[in-house]
Amino acid sequence: MNLAIETSKLEKTFGKTQALASVDLAIPRGSVYGLLGPNGAGKTTTIRILATLLRPSGGRALVLGHDVVREARAVREKVSLTGQFASIDDDLTGHENLTLIARLLGLGWREARERSAQLLDAFGLLEAGKRQVRTFSGGMRRRLDISASLVVTPQVLFLDEPTTGLDLRSRGQVWDIVRAIAAEGTTVLLTTQYLDEADRLADRLAVIDHGRLIAEGTSAELKSQVGSTRLHVRVRQAEIRAGARAVLADALRTEVSADGDGVSLVATVESDGDAALALASLSKAGIGVADFSLGQPSLDDVFLAITGHAARTDEPDRQPEVSP
Repeated sequence: MNLAIETSKLEKTFGKTQALASVDLAIPRGSVYGLLGPNGAGKTTTIRILATLLRPSGGRALVLGHDVVREARAVREKVSLTGQFASIDDDLTGHENLTLIARLLGLGWREARERSAQLLDAFGLLEAGKRQVRTFSGGMRRRLDISASLVVTPQVLFLDEPTTGLDLRSRGQVWDIVRAIAAEGTTVLLTTQYLDEADRLADRLAVIDHGRLIAEGTSAELKSQVGSTRLHVRVRQAEIRAGARAVLADALRTEVSADGDGVSLVATVESDGDAALALASLSKAGIGVADFSLGQPSLDDVFLAITGHAARTDEPDRQPEVSP
C-alpha cells in the first residue's frame, strides 16, 4: 500500500502525563482520514508530531516516506497545517494575508497576487478579500485560514478541528472545501470531536481516547461493532433513569448505556419485537418515557459503546510544549 502517513508505537509524554501511548496508523495517499476523540484525547499531539512541531518520546512516524525527526525539513516542504486557531493577521485584508504568505513561500509579487486572487475566488471570498480580516465572520475567517494552507498545494494537509465553533452553514462550507482538496489528490488528516463530521468526510477513522487508539476502520465497519439496531429512550426525569436502565437491562438481557444528557438510554436490540417488549416493561414499572426511537447505530453509539462515555467532554485540551 502506498502510504502518506505511517506511525509505529508512537508515544509522547509531557512530564508524568502520557499524551500518546503506542499509536499505530497507516494512512493511504489521497485519502481523507479522521482522528476522532474528545478534548484531551491526544489528537492535536498526534498532528503536531506528524507536522514536525513536536518530537515523539518513542516510536516512529513517517510522512511521505520521511522520518519526522531525522528528515523534518523534507516533511515540512511537502505538508501544510491549519491549526485550531486562525493564523491570519486581523489588520490585513484577506488578499494581503494570502499575498504575504505567498511571498514568504518564494513566489514573485505578480505570481503571489494572482495566487491570492485564485484562492479567494475558489473559497468564495473574492469581494470580502478586499476588507480587513477583523470584519470577517467566523466561517469566512476559517475559509481564509484553510486557503492560506494551500498557497502552495501540499501533498498532505493537516486540519486540526477545522470547524470548531462554526455554525452549521459554515461547517458545511468547510466540508465542501475538504472534499474538493481531497479530490485534487491531497491527503487530508483531520481531527474532530464532531461525530457527524467524521462520518461525512473521512474514508477511514481512528478513535482515540486518553492517548490510545481504541478502534480503527471505515464508518460502516465501526458501526457494525455496535450491533444492527439501536433503541434510544428518553425518560421524563433524570432521577428515574437509573431505574429505567435496570428495567431495560433485565428485559433485553444486554448492557444499557446512559447518554450524557441525564435522561437518555441506549441499548442494542435484535428485533422490533424486543424493543416493544422493553418499552412495555418500562410502562409496567410505571416509568414515564418522553420519547423513543429505533435506528442504525451512529458514531455517537460507537464511541459510547467502545469507551463507556460520550465523545464530547468538558476536559480542556492539553497544551503541549513545542520542541525544537
